Amino acid sequence: MTKNRSSSALGEFIKSRRQRLQPEDSGIDPLPGRRRTPGLRREEVAYLANMSVTYYTWLEQGKDLNPSQEILLNIGRALKLGDSEQNYLFSLAESSLAPTHVADARTDIPLLQALTNQLAYPCFITNDSTDVLAWNRSAELLMADFGSASEQDRHVLDMVFLNPAFRERLLNWEPFARYTAAWVRTNFERNKHNPRYMERFERLSRDSEEFRRCWDLFEVKESHVYPMHFRLPDGRRLDFDIHSASHIDQDPSLVWSILVPAPGTDTEQQLKELLRQDAE
Repeated sequence: MTKNRSSSALGEFIKSRRQRLQPEDSGIDPLPGRRRTPGLRREEVAYLANMSVTYYTWLEQGKDLNPSQEILLNIGRALKLGDSEQNYLFSLAESSLAPTHVADARTDIPLLQALTNQLAYPCFITNDSTDVLAWNRSAELLMADFGSASEQDRHVLDMVFLNPAFRERLLNWEPFARYTAAWVRTNFERNKHNPRYMERFERLSRDSEEFRRCWDLFEVKESHVYPMHFRLPDGRRLDFDIHSASHIDQDPSLVWSILVPAPGTDTEQQLKELLRQDAE
């Protein structure tokens, strides 16, 4: 039997989910004997998923077995996977994954910039390589000075994990970093054919201990909206929910991220004042 990257990733993922569960979490009596590893044993997962221990062991070892939908659903139930985790498991089990679409010279950057300029709310547009292709002034004032960054360093992963100023401003940086790593993991198999994306992933794995720690949690993105709480250098606080829209200008690789002021806060008024002061 052969072993490919998707099979290996599937094995690593179900192993990580197995290790987070205990027998009492699954409503079974633990098998006798000393437990040398955290979480459920392979035999216990196989029992819960109604399959042979050998087959389940081969899956964890990354052997290319092409498991059926029924088997994946049974494993998901045994490991108590959420909906996003179950979908991620299905994506890992795909026997062939098409290379990701990479934005090229035909991407209409002036159009993207014109779109972002229409909004007062902080926003930016990225591609599959996480390049920040367009952004508005609100995003610069709040998040990072995208205009002064080199094209090579102007991407989301650099901003979150390698930009100390962004980390200092974002009050909930730790959970947002975990959310970002979960987003990277959720889309990793689709983007692994993109050399630019993989170069950045390898750099991040090498240079950021925080990214490695978040990546090793094996979390996947559960929500398409996430809170962001900022404290600016002048002391003012702004609270947003970040929303994302895809397929911009009929391009499936483009994502438009918009920071919408959180309800029940004075963030919208604070943002207007910030932009007024910047204009003066």
